[in-house]
Amino acid sequence: MSPGPALYLDNNATAPLRPEAVTAMQQAMGPPSNPSSVHGFGRSARLIVEGAREEIAILVGSRAADIVFTSGGTESNNLVLSGFDHIITSAIEHDSVLHAAPGADIVRVDRDGLIDLDHLADCLDAVPDAMRAKTLVSVMMANNETGVIQPIESVVAMARDAGAAVHSDMVQMLGKTHLDFANSGLDYATISAHKIGGPAGVGALLVRPGNRLTSLLRGGGQEQGRRSGTENFLGIAGFGAAARAAFDDVGLYHDMAGWRDAFEARMQKMRDDVAIFGSRADRIGNTSCIAVGDKTSEIMVMALDIAGIAVSAGAACSSGKVHESHVLTAMQAGEGARRAVRISAGWQSQAADFERLAEVLSDL
Repeated sequence: MSPGPALYLDNNATAPLRPEAVTAMQQAMGPPSNPSSVHGFGRSARLIVEGAREEIAILVGSRAADIVFTSGGTESNNLVLSGFDHIITSAIEHDSVLHAAPGADIVRVDRDGLIDLDHLADCLDAVPDAMRAKTLVSVMMANNETGVIQPIESVVAMARDAGAAVHSDMVQMLGKTHLDFANSGLDYATISAHKIGGPAGVGALLVRPGNRLTSLLRGGGQEQGRRSGTENFLGIAGFGAAARAAFDDVGLYHDMAGWRDAFEARMQKMRDDVAIFGSRADRIGNTSCIAVGDKTSEIMVMALDIAGIAVSAGAACSSGKVHESHVLTAMQAGEGARRAVRISAGWQSQAADFERLAEVLSDL
């Protein structure tokens, strides 16, 4: 099959930059802009930063004052985890959580990719009373590889009963539903701009009022002393514009779940060697984690790339190499951990994209 027009289905790695974000950043370019300066140039920059903070607050359902700008999801995760002496997290977290807390208690997940709440209860019960106020439970809201949505309400309730704080990496959930951080019971949450069509290099940590947060960086005390360093002014301008545009796209992801489900059903009808991971659990509508035949993930990614379709074999890696999925390994997927590819649509995707993908996969 000759390749058609390039088709991008790796939005969980990064989403295409939205035109609204490009425009906002272009408009912010030009004048010298340090939001901490007290002269007119600085005040103009500050207005843009605070306007973006308001737009993001609407998208996540928080107060603007709860938002601490960072360089992205990795920094946000490291920032919150560094403030606690004891971490409890799940086996399927992003590496920026697992690597930031090498001594953490790791909670199992089941074959559907859902956290084992009984095991979480055991981990919480084992925390000494003197350590509970210094303990953080960190569980992602939606998995970046399978799209499986975790039972965050139950996690929050259990952590509260145990006297522990709660954090959720909401990077993949952002923009796919109307979030309500203010009423979620979470103490902290991580978000990132480039997953919703904003620029890379900017994100935020949401912090419930009254919760402590100590900057990893020593410096000028920006972000109310919670994250030192001159703000990424242009990135924040783009983040705010992307958040405003993403707010209106939530309905698209509900429709997308139907496109994804139809694609998976078609694949299972066409071939008897298809495995879909996490399909029995609630998932975000844009993501499918699928293995077809006995080819490895690396071969599948390359074959689809030759056909003009960009997918991935799990989380994007700085080395550019394909690794066996620790998420699927935790789900006891067996050989599936070496064969699965992740398909993740985005704000620019259409139903026809899933149809073309099915046609290409049927011939591989």
